[in-house]
Amino acid sequence: MTILPIDSGRYGSPEMREIFDEENRLQRMLDVEAALARAQAKVGDIPASDAAAISKKASVRNVRLDRVKQIEAKTKHETVAVVEALSEACGRSGRYVHLGATSSDILDTAAALQVRDALKLVMKRLDRLEETLLTQAQKYAETLCVGRTHGQHALPITLGLKFAVWLREVSRHISRLRECTPRVVVGKLTGAVGTMAGLGDHAIEIQNLVMEDLGLGSAEVTTQILQRDRHAELVCALANLASSIDKFSTEIRNLQRTEIDEAREPFDVKAQIGSSAMPHKMNPRISENISSVAKVVRSLVQPSLESVVTWHERDLTQSAAERFTIPEAFILADHMLLSIHQVLSGLVVSPDRMARNLDLTGGMELSEALVTALVKKDVERPKAFRLVRSIAIESASHQRPFRELVGENNAVVRRLSRKELESVFDPKNYLGKTKDLIRKAIEATQRERRMRGRSS
Repeated sequence: MTILPIDSGRYGSPEMREIFDEENRLQRMLDVEAALARAQAKVGDIPASDAAAISKKASVRNVRLDRVKQIEAKTKHETVAVVEALSEACGRSGRYVHLGATSSDILDTAAALQVRDALKLVMKRLDRLEETLLTQAQKYAETLCVGRTHGQHALPITLGLKFAVWLREVSRHISRLRECTPRVVVGKLTGAVGTMAGLGDHAIEIQNLVMEDLGLGSAEVTTQILQRDRHAELVCALANLASSIDKFSTEIRNLQRTEIDEAREPFDVKAQIGSSAMPHKMNPRISENISSVAKVVRSLVQPSLESVVTWHERDLTQSAAERFTIPEAFILADHMLLSIHQVLSGLVVSPDRMARNLDLTGGMELSEALVTALVKKDVERPKAFRLVRSIAIESASHQRPFRELVGENNAVVRRLSRKELESVFDPKNYLGKTKDLIRKAIEATQRERRMRGRSS
């Protein structure tokens, strides 16, 4: 019976869901058991032939999930069930399965394998999103629109500047995840309390061999478990990423408002339906879904931080929680990355509407430029500011274009000529270093991509 929308395939890609699939989890546990046997054979602790037999049988083709569940129903212990099922499949060689190990050696190392694979997929998505934002920042570098603060018109900007800001934000998330990967993608074989006593004299060598075999880092020192600050850092990083994607989608939702209508997410007008009641509706469904899912990802931070705390060398208080937090964080972040890429790569932009909105107040968005122009004519800045503010208030109160009132104000026109005022009210003249800032953002990203071996 399917209950959660992740299970039904509504959220997340098949590739990401497969990483955290129940059968794949079992396979990863078997991979660790096989690697342990191979390492023990290399150091001479068990016969090479038995290690080879264990490795051959350590597959879900031989160790069936239903058999593991059958054993677990009796033992009430997941790892014991896996060990017994693998031992059965291995015949006489089964006596060497799990030799010297404890449950968390297998569980934590198997989880690290899943996290490694999931991070690779997230990085792939992020790389593509970064590439899309690079394209959009370049494409719309000179597309004028109004900048808004507190939901109100502020100063002119370009759409490309918005994308450049988002571009660098995505690049920072890539850096964060790359930086935390060596701390997170680690396994351990340190036994029941972290002393490695069960693995004998070759314990450190065995751990290193196993992790090298599996492509993981080796934990320096542990209790029975890997310390959960690692997992907390990972989930916090994914929640941070989710919040940025939420921010991008929220901006698209705002720009898609009927009264703004400057940009909108793609909508299949031939087949897609926005409302069961209102035929005209073309809702920002994808962007709203992103914002909804982001709430869940952020909610995973608290249990992840709570899981850092354990009694003594180990308890089970983090076990159930992280069966939710880690798969959900990855699957939902993956879903959000796919969704925001769909929105941004298919974004429908309306430069004409941007131009109309930019002039909605008749030039009021250039009030700061007017103050600066008056100061250059030897008007004290506080006096110039109060003068322009009084004109702006009158413009808003009487619903008259700002530039029209400016042209009627003697204190202004006796200092600024018509040509000078035209220059003041040309938004292209008040973009500051916008082009340079976009260029610097693009160049920095291209440089980082080259360092990562990616094309620009």
